[in-house]
Amino acid sequence: MTIAEVSKKYGLSADTLRYYERIGLIPAVHRTTGGIRDYTEDDLKWVSFAKCMRSAGLPVEALIEYVTLCQQGDSTSEARKQILLEQRRQLISRMEELQQTLDRLNAKIERYETVLIPIEKQLGGGPS
Repeated sequence: MTIAEVSKKYGLSADTLRYYERIGLIPAVHRTTGGIRDYTEDDLKWVSFAKCMRSAGLPVEALIEYVTLCQQGDSTSEARKQILLEQRRQLISRMEELQQTLDRLNAKIERYETVLIPIEKQLGGGPS
């Protein structure tokens, strides 16, 4: 698959894909004899993984470390697992913070709907 096709499929710019490869966020992509990137199924799995993890807010540095360890082989499996466990812990913490924020917003919206808007209507200052 060409970089243009991968870019379209995953909604990432070609520049982003090149950047991910350059910094080690995805392993080096297979190339044709002419030097053109030719993404294999394995390459696409890495792109999908990187996009998913970045969309969830995982730091580039942790992902680069994970990819580097993957390339070193099975002897790094425990270290890779620890990276994933730590990132999961951080993601759960962020999700809890977001849930608290959502709960607070919902409470404020409820207050507007049940208290403030009816009062405004009684006073004639709100929309009918």
